[in-house]
Amino acid sequence: MKTNYIYLGAMLLCLTACKKEVKVEEKVVVEKDSVPAEVVKSEPMDSIAMQKAWEEYMTPSEMHKKMAADTGTWEEELTFWMGRDDTKPQKSTATANTKMILNGLYQESVHTGNMMGMPFEGRSTLAYDNAAKQYVSTWIDNMGSGIMVMKGNYDEASKTVKMEGEVTDPMTKKVKKIREVITAIDANTQKMEMYDMSPDGKEFKSMEIMMKRKK
Repeated sequence: MKTNYIYLGAMLLCLTACKKEVKVEEKVVVEKDSVPAEVVKSEPMDSIAMQKAWEEYMTPSEMHKKMAADTGTWEEELTFWMGRDDTKPQKSTATANTKMILNGLYQESVHTGNMMGMPFEGRSTLAYDNAAKQYVSTWIDNMGSGIMVMKGNYDEASKTVKMEGEVTDPMTKKVKKIREVITAIDANTQKMEMYDMSPDGKEFKSMEIMMKRKK
C-alpha cells in the first residue's frame, strides 16, 4: 500500500513539474512575440566610414617606413644559453636577407646558416597593425614544427621593440611565456635578445643575436 502511495506521489510531482514547464515555455513565447520589431533592427553600415577605415588599415604608416629602413643583407653572430646556469653558451653565425613585401606592409627575413652542426633556415615576418597599433611577428624554421607569434610595441626613448608571446615547450608539452627585445644600436647595427622560462618558472636569457648590415 505504501508503495502505491509512493508511485502516486511521484506521478503527481511529474505532472505538476510538466505543467510548470509548459507554463514557463508559454510565457517565454508570449514575451518573444511581444518584443517590438524595431528593437531587433540593425543600423545600416556607413559605407564611407568603412571605406576610410580600410584605407587607413591597408596604407603603410611611419612604422612601416622604419621597417623598410632595415632592407638589406645582415651578418648575424648568435649566442645561445641552454638554461639559467649555463656558463658555456654555444655560438653560431648566419645571414639574413630582409625586404618589404605586399605593398610595403610586411617585412620578410630569410635566415640561413649552421646551428649545432646542422644546416639552418628560418623565416620571419614582421607587421605593424595599423588598427591594433602594435607590432606582430611570426617565426618558423627547420628545427621545429610550430609557428611562434609575438606582439609588442616600439619605445622611441630606448630605440627598442619589445615583444611577448607564448610557445609550447617540446619537453614538457606545456605553454610558456617568452619575450624578445630588439635594439637599434645604429643604422647598420642591431641587437636581438630572447628570454625564455626555465622549468622552475624563472626567466633567463636564452639567445642574443648581433646583426650588422653588409655594405
